[in-house]
Amino acid sequence: MSDPLRPLWDFDDLDTTEARFRSLRAEALTQLARVEGLRDRFEEGDKLLDQVVEQDARVRIRVDLERGRLRRSAGDKDAALPLFESAFARALEAGEDWLAADAAHMCALAAPDRDGLIAWTTRGIEIAESSDAAAYWLGPLLNNLGWEYFDAGEHEQALDAFERALEVRLRDPENPAAIEIAREAVAEALSALGRAG
Repeated sequence: MSDPLRPLWDFDDLDTTEARFRSLRAEALTQLARVEGLRDRFEEGDKLLDQVVEQDARVRIRVDLERGRLRRSAGDKDAALPLFESAFARALEAGEDWLAADAAHMCALAAPDRDGLIAWTTRGIEIAESSDAAAYWLGPLLNNLGWEYFDAGEHEQALDAFERALEVRLRDPENPAAIEIAREAVAEALSALGRAG
């Protein structure tokens, strides 16, 4: 087994090596903060993010994303949305399509109304459709859009979104749970429309 950290080393350029490891540590702290948020330990998550001093663009985007997730999970969508919007803008500027789609997804979840949810979801879908780096997000975004339509009683639009989500999920056979969820969503929409699945 090879050392996954070895490629980060350049013994002829210790400053660059140090910068790589500091950036890696900073990104790891953002993900540890996310873990704390999922455990409903929001203050602990913020304390971890407070330790991040790295100014790398990707790290700044992740700090905004995770601070936003902490706020949203704590029930403060109003405080979360500007952080997600900042992450989205920074990700677009930095060409970080994966993070831009993630941020759009989170903006949709923190949006104050249905129009905002649909607009942000549509932005995320556009990025996911145009960027291989962000393609993963197409499934979750279409699924969320489908449920928004479904819950509003707009079952034809829901079916369209769910079918598109299933098509995307089928491209990733390594994720059978997501495929099953997508199939169930299609079946729900067909049932609501009085059609056999």
